[in-house]
Amino acid sequence: MSRSQCVAGFLLTVLGLSLAAGVRAADAFKVAVIDPQAVLERSKSGKRALESLKAFSASRQRIVQEEDEELKRLEKELQAGTAGENDAARKEKQEHFRAKLEHYQRRVQGFNREIRDKQQELVQAFQKKIEHVASTVAAKAGYALVLNKGAPNSVRIVLYHRNAVDLTDEVLKEFDRLYS
Repeated sequence: MSRSQCVAGFLLTVLGLSLAAGVRAADAFKVAVIDPQAVLERSKSGKRALESLKAFSASRQRIVQEEDEELKRLEKELQAGTAGENDAARKEKQEHFRAKLEHYQRRVQGFNREIRDKQQELVQAFQKKIEHVASTVAAKAGYALVLNKGAPNSVRIVLYHRNAVDLTDEVLKEFDRLYS
């Protein structure tokens, strides 16, 4: 038997023993997954919070839309101009339009920041609650580890799982019981 065959045989033996030990350890080490996004979107308090965020965003959008229409009106006036208008009047209108446009841009940025901050606050608050509920549900069921299975449009940590290890529905029920 050559030296490379001995090394290969040894490695196969070590691999086999590792797999056998892993199977025994897996029996005692229960792993589950949850979808925190689903808990947020499907829970009663999550739905209320998302609706509140949506209403806040819509109110800001209405303000932005009104200012956008005003800017369009001013721009049309500038483009049309009047034949009898002197340079000073035209410059004043241009300056007024430029000032309005700058204000509009700052306001849009501010509103976007407000919405993003509110969204982050909401997610962070719910994440803490979901983690608490998930750990309680997992501990009662004897799970040693709970993974975030992620959303299809984000980085997925869990590529495959059996439905039997998905605790999302149990976490959702307990979440509604505690926080609704």
